[in-house]
Amino acid sequence: MSQPLAERLRPRTLDDYIGQKHLVGQGAVLRHMIESGHISSFILWGPPGVGKTTLAQIIAHQLETPFYTLSAVTSGVKDVRDVIDRAQKGRFFNGPSPILFIDEIHRFSKSQQDSLLGAVERGIVTLIGATTENPSFEVIRPLLSRCQLYVLKPLDKDDLLTLLQRAITTDTELKERQIELKETDALLRYSGGDARKLLNILELVVQASEATPVIISDDKVVACLQQNPLAYDKDGEMHYDIISAFIKSIRGSDPDAALYWMARMIEGGEDPQFIARRMVISASEDIGLANPNALLLANAAFDTVMKIGWPEARIALAEACVYLATSPKSNSAYLGIDEALAVVRQTGNLPVPLHLRNAPTSLMKQLGYSDGYKYPHDYPGHFTQQQYMPDALQQQRIWHAQHSPAEQKIYERMVSYWGKRFEQ
Repeated sequence: MSQPLAERLRPRTLDDYIGQKHLVGQGAVLRHMIESGHISSFILWGPPGVGKTTLAQIIAHQLETPFYTLSAVTSGVKDVRDVIDRAQKGRFFNGPSPILFIDEIHRFSKSQQDSLLGAVERGIVTLIGATTENPSFEVIRPLLSRCQLYVLKPLDKDDLLTLLQRAITTDTELKERQIELKETDALLRYSGGDARKLLNILELVVQASEATPVIISDDKVVACLQQNPLAYDKDGEMHYDIISAFIKSIRGSDPDAALYWMARMIEGGEDPQFIARRMVISASEDIGLANPNALLLANAAFDTVMKIGWPEARIALAEACVYLATSPKSNSAYLGIDEALAVVRQTGNLPVPLHLRNAPTSLMKQLGYSDGYKYPHDYPGHFTQQQYMPDALQQQRIWHAQHSPAEQKIYERMVSYWGKRFEQ
């Protein structure tokens, strides 16, 4: 039986590797590390199909070192210890440490991750982990501190087009079909920067075409995917597409759609912590000050998931989902912090006004630190006007209220405090 196209085209060298120029391009950090022959443990974080596993295999091949693979989905603590024991026994004197590649390392439990610590610290193995989830949430701090973190990006349009040309011109089976890429927009759109998904879609369309040559058009791609909506997805669930639909349904105040997409994720075997974490983000980003209780409820749902697990956790998730979807929406805090970051990047490290500075020593007091500061609690209503921004930004506005009922009260209070500065 023939291998899938994505496997047949898996690169064997860095020169054949497509994408991630910031990591493996000429002079980039990973390429330099590989070419020097000395690599340290690291974790690759990025969406599916961007080359995490391929990169690990290229490194092992180029360094000519033993390469062990574990899947966090199927491996337990005993499997980890067995691999470490084999790596220790098979290591040559003064030779490079064997590489232990762990796919989906975010699915490893704390005890499984703990079992890796000693071997990584003593150099028995060089750990390469791959994850689609933020390692700061899913990887224990002691292990994360022993690894570099490299972020992989979705492939851009040029990368995907390069991959398509390579597929139709170098793959033995596809060359026989004489493929012509008449249109590529649908291929690129449905792949979403995922190389594996792109090649799976291409293979599906070619297999569905009886004629030779095969003319690839947008209509043909869409028709094939409508007939086989899950065929091009590795796990039978469109992980990133569905979570996007879920979040957008909450943002759009449609509780029916939000529950539907949540049910799709539950039936697809999604990690409940992933669902809960995205709702915490949504509560902050999309609901915000229009209903501050949304963040509390989303956090409570996350805690409940951690405490009770499936299947009961679905009820807490559903409660939070409906509450978020039916809440009034505001992204003023989200826009505000982005505006503040933009101002900081543009203006640099502006000095703190003297009256706002701390004055723990007599010298600082003599220099005017804290001099003139007005303690708000000494004034009626616990407020008095004074300058809090740097001198160069005294008139800079950053947060702008969005007049939902709850936020209107905040806005009116700020106008009563600051007058014209906050009037919009």
